Amino acid sequence: VPISALSDSVAQARRDIEAAGLTAAMVGNVGDGNYHVMFLFDPQDNGQRRTIEGINSAMIDRALAVQGTCTGEHGIGLGRREKLRKQFGDDTLSLMRSLKRAWDPNGILNPGKMFPQAA
Repeated sequence: VPISALSDSVAQARRDIEAAGLTAAMVGNVGDGNYHVMFLFDPQDNGQRRTIEGINSAMIDRALAVQGTCTGEHGIGLGRREKLRKQFGDDTLSLMRSLKRAWDPNGILNPGKMFPQAA
């Protein structure tokens, strides 16, 4: 998130975590606006997992609302593909797919991570 929005973003994430009754550590590269939340949870508890996914989604939505990004230094992966669409829109994603096909015509470089295989 932009540095000007960082403290509010971190505080809201902490409020969401506490309101859900979850435990999480927060660390960050705050000089560049990145922060990370590491949830402690039972991976067998689907309710907890859904709650965490909701908090994560809200964190990303708030970042986008203040002109931040859905990702930082760690890339998109599977979990943030739809947030990438929300951030950049279909036209930009189409251009990104075209570039990916041009640079990786055989689809061997991290297949299916940023764009689904059928894309």
